[in-house]
Amino acid sequence: MNKNIGIYLFIFIAVLIAIGGATSAFNIYIDWLFFGETGYADVFKTILSTKILSGLFFGSVFLIFYLINIYYANRISFPLRNLHLFGDTINPVRTFTFDKPIKLISIIGGIFVAFLVGSFGASQWEEILLYLNRINVGMKDPVFDKDISFYMFSLPLVNTLKGLAALTVFFTAVVTMTGYFLRGGIAVSEKNIAFAPQVKKHIGALAIFIFGILALNFYIEAYSLLFSEHGFIYGAGYTDINARLFTLRLLVILTAVTGIAFITALNKGSFKWVIIPAAISALVYVGGMVVYAPMLQKFKVAPNELELEKPYIESNIKFTRFGYDLNRIESKPFDVSYDLTADDIEANNATIKNIRLWDNNPLLRTYSQLQQIRTYYKFTDVDNDRYTIDGEYQQVMLSPRELSYNDLPSKSWINERLVFTHGHGLAMGPVSRITKEGLPEFIIKDIPPASETDIKVTRPEIYFGEIPNDYVLVKTKVQEFSYPTANDNVYTKYEGTGGVSLSSIVSKAVFSVKYNTSKLFLSSDITSDSKILFYRNINERISKIAPFIMVDSDPYMVVSDDGRLYWMIDCYTVSGNMPYSSPLNRNINYIRNSVKTVIDAYNGSVKFYISDPEDVLVKAYSNAFPSLFKPMTEMPEDLKKHIRYPQGMLEIQAKMFASYHMTDPKVFYNKEDLWEIPSYSDQPMTPYNTIMRLPSEKKEEYILLLPFTPSKRDNLAAWLAARCDMPNYGKLIAYVFPRDRLIYGPSQINARIDQDAYISQQITLWGQVGSQVIRGSLLVIPIENSLLYVQPLYLSAADEVGLPELRRVIVAYENEVIMEENLELALQRLFSTRDKAPALKTESIKPSQVAPENLAKEAMKVFNRAIELQKEGDWAGYGEQIKHLEQIIKQMAE
Repeated sequence: MNKNIGIYLFIFIAVLIAIGGATSAFNIYIDWLFFGETGYADVFKTILSTKILSGLFFGSVFLIFYLINIYYANRISFPLRNLHLFGDTINPVRTFTFDKPIKLISIIGGIFVAFLVGSFGASQWEEILLYLNRINVGMKDPVFDKDISFYMFSLPLVNTLKGLAALTVFFTAVVTMTGYFLRGGIAVSEKNIAFAPQVKKHIGALAIFIFGILALNFYIEAYSLLFSEHGFIYGAGYTDINARLFTLRLLVILTAVTGIAFITALNKGSFKWVIIPAAISALVYVGGMVVYAPMLQKFKVAPNELELEKPYIESNIKFTRFGYDLNRIESKPFDVSYDLTADDIEANNATIKNIRLWDNNPLLRTYSQLQQIRTYYKFTDVDNDRYTIDGEYQQVMLSPRELSYNDLPSKSWINERLVFTHGHGLAMGPVSRITKEGLPEFIIKDIPPASETDIKVTRPEIYFGEIPNDYVLVKTKVQEFSYPTANDNVYTKYEGTGGVSLSSIVSKAVFSVKYNTSKLFLSSDITSDSKILFYRNINERISKIAPFIMVDSDPYMVVSDDGRLYWMIDCYTVSGNMPYSSPLNRNINYIRNSVKTVIDAYNGSVKFYISDPEDVLVKAYSNAFPSLFKPMTEMPEDLKKHIRYPQGMLEIQAKMFASYHMTDPKVFYNKEDLWEIPSYSDQPMTPYNTIMRLPSEKKEEYILLLPFTPSKRDNLAAWLAARCDMPNYGKLIAYVFPRDRLIYGPSQINARIDQDAYISQQITLWGQVGSQVIRGSLLVIPIENSLLYVQPLYLSAADEVGLPELRRVIVAYENEVIMEENLELALQRLFSTRDKAPALKTESIKPSQVAPENLAKEAMKVFNRAIELQKEGDWAGYGEQIKHLEQIIKQMAE
């Protein structure tokens, strides 16, 4: 019976291991095909070999140590275990022996646990590769004088190995002691615990390892003090260095002494030898960590906090600025003046024309209504970029038209996998131009993509995107749907290089199992030329190839000069092991946007370009994977023109810079100049792109901008600009406003808009009778040494299918707030009383652009607007409308 239990247990564990091994081999084969397709077989080999070697190392260390101890324990027999002492008489006791099943179970169980430990070890491949390819940072911590590379590359692996050692020794000790107890090697009575002589020796040997690990733990824990939190600073403070660090060092020695005392007590048969050093160790821990450290903090540090914590505050500032790359931010004064003239507006015409009037959400709804074409197409996001269109540098909004498999009219395996295989083209338009109906103008629209500019889409198919299904089959006997026409459908055949061949029975069988379908194996539509495209989601595709980099959540599409579509994705190298650097979350206190990834939407090819060659992590990864990354100089020029500073990165840096722009410890401690990201309408502002000429610069450029306000105040304190165009890409400038003057912040401007009688009345009227007024983002636009505030207003039906129309633009400058039909009219009204009206070169609607049958409606519209301006006392605006009306009437008379 005992033997059968062991056999059944062995078979059960063997089956589990076999299933796990088969599954792993299956997934490894599929990954091998994928990495071969994408051209990164070397990356796959490096990761796989590291996993295998680290798994073998972890599993072998555990198993060897465990089996040596189990072998020794199982060799010992206890002939006196059936004798029991009753008074002064030794009497035999009849018991049932468990020797064989205990021995068998302990061996089989150890092998199973070794397999689990090996699996865990394989998952630590990244730590091992970083350690093997570590480089010096050239910056040392202020406490232990170690290069930062020790904490980023070595300490994580040391902690992992410490965990392996602890698991191995403690698990082995528990199993062997349990076995000894069940087999009679350890006897427990009311007065004492008796150990067989061989058991004493074994316990003594294990005790050496156990107390050694405890001492090592206290030694390593000292480094964790550099990652401790103390409210206003992060990292070791005065109390940590002068109380906790000393206590931990003392505990290292006391733990070793306690271990020696334990072994002595075990041999002498009296545990009084271990009580004294154990009690001293416990007393030191409680006294140092629980009692002395808080008392030192309360009675010495707290009353003199700034003086005593000053060097540690300096370290926190220094390392946090390094961790988030805040040292690259250049601070400049921005002395605001309100002397902007019409000539200044005209001189900054490129900035004015590129003020974004279309917000992402309203524009996404509008694109979905106007350009989705069919229900099975979907726009998931609207992105912002810039192009040189017909010789003019313009900011645009664009959205790819992807295929939504959830919305297919007829769902079947053939439709989902062979027919509907890709999205088609994109919609693109300028950020500020509108039609007379309040809808966006288009640069690229319709299916197939149509454009009247020099931007043409020649390869519109999107096989790889943000919302594809898990796989499709191409080059089959079934024609692929390309796009619909007025009377028919157009079909196509995949001509790209992407995908894995299905020419063999093995590949068909493997993918049939992976996707749990026999159709893939049995379908007669699949030929020897057929391919399977899988891992089609672009974020998943990147993470599969380079799982050690963090992928940005906002990929955007780029149209190359030859008309192909590419995805541009920002990627980050991150770490949570930067000492003294305040954490963004539990896992990140160091981040760099060090990689730009480009994916061909048609072929699925993936290219990684290093955008921050100074990043220590990307250097280490480059050493580990020499064929993975390319220098930025190798990126095609037509794609390089579209790299942009990531919004997510600037948000993180702005959040940290709000506090860590204060580099003086006293100012930082007192929070004298603390900033925050402004909010209005209970929503925090997010970074936004614009084209503008920075102060002291001669040329407009594409930048990412975010303002700051003083903490718990509404006025502006500064604005942060990230430059996106080459050769200045990545340069950050903080323009700081004078602290002795009021510069209106977004919430103050928002309040002034709400308080304007005419504007609030109009918004209230529009919001009635089934309509919805959508207030767009309030943008702060620096022009010369002044600030313009611009907010669009959209009008939409209250239901979900309402089409947002841009109906008004609100512009604020100094103490004036103006609302007009478009930005041009608002600026004309705003500056007509200050100077001559600016002759803006914007794309306004001329009478000749109005269809003849709509001229009467347009004339009435202009007339009503003129009456409104007359009532407001805006005679300049009134005159402009009358001139416009005259032109319409002349056209009607022709």
